[in-house]
Amino acid sequence: MTAIKGGPAAQLAGDEHWWKDHYEWLNQQGYQLRPRYRPGWRPSWLGIDRLGVEYEDGQFIVRGAVLDATRASDGDVVVLKRINRLDHPYEEELTRYLSSGSLASDPRNHCIKLLDVLHPPDELNIVIFVLPLLLPFYIPYFVTFGEAVDFIQQVLEFLHDNLIAHRDCMFMNIMLDPKPLYPNLFHPTDPARSRDWKGSSKHYSRTTHPVRYVIIDFGISRRYRPEDLPPCEPPIISADKSVPENQKGEPCNPFPTDVYLIGNLLREWFLQVYSCLQIYVDFGFIKPLVDDMVQNDPEKRPSMDVVVSHFEEITKSLSGWKLRSRLKMRSEWGVVRFFMSVAHVVRTATYILRRLDPIPACSKC
Repeated sequence: MTAIKGGPAAQLAGDEHWWKDHYEWLNQQGYQLRPRYRPGWRPSWLGIDRLGVEYEDGQFIVRGAVLDATRASDGDVVVLKRINRLDHPYEEELTRYLSSGSLASDPRNHCIKLLDVLHPPDELNIVIFVLPLLLPFYIPYFVTFGEAVDFIQQVLEFLHDNLIAHRDCMFMNIMLDPKPLYPNLFHPTDPARSRDWKGSSKHYSRTTHPVRYVIIDFGISRRYRPEDLPPCEPPIISADKSVPENQKGEPCNPFPTDVYLIGNLLREWFLQVYSCLQIYVDFGFIKPLVDDMVQNDPEKRPSMDVVVSHFEEITKSLSGWKLRSRLKMRSEWGVVRFFMSVAHVVRTATYILRRLDPIPACSKC
């Protein structure tokens, strides 16, 4: 087998060719792709005994339908998402609805905002969403219980109030707006690297710079009218394969499925990740609620309104000390845990002196 000159990153692969072919057209629309996708691109590391992954233009995309771009009007980094209307006939309509009118300014609306829609001239069934640059909700790591409580409060809000069933609201589809945390942003392919790939990115904590969490990807979501309730739909297999009713394959109400998906997210990411013991000591205060949300029988699960109300009562019962306490991951070593705990005591003292709320307030983010 002949080795590729310059390594694998020296050649475009798969859907990267589609973006390269549309580089000039996107530029005319006001969106500039990275140099890698410019027609005639030549890898900057050719002739140098280095790996392509060490260079900015050696960073390739993982999801072929999604690519970052720089908006010419203000220099902001945005995300372009290519959508085939034949595969997802409702996504454009639903995303536009959630980004328009009074919903766009509703502080409880945590659905992704549509910035623009582009129509490639050569493909009638393809549209390109222009979306904000986001990060997975768990990057950077949560530090305090108060930060986790803020996340849970935001994720439980809004969606079912507008009779929208997401149907795939698992961990990959919940993100955060990184602008408050990352003053100089980061490289779109790696949040640990600076935007120019020449160093590390810097970020603040969620306590000092509260963030807004965002639900994305409405490709299999549905919006209902009051007269449609309760809906009964054939199950759509989400990325979370553990949903009990989806495994049966029988028509069901998608709203309890959303409750399960969020409950399972809380179980896997907080009850199981952030706990120093095998029993759920640290996040024990949400375990009864989570257990209700992930019951095998969908009819026995609480509605999202009940979940929100219950969680509000739980939050009121938590002391300021508990909310300011550090989250400890199961994977932490004993010595590491000791030094991180000492640093956290010092950091917490500064937060108290600055009168920062133990639950970050996202009123301005």
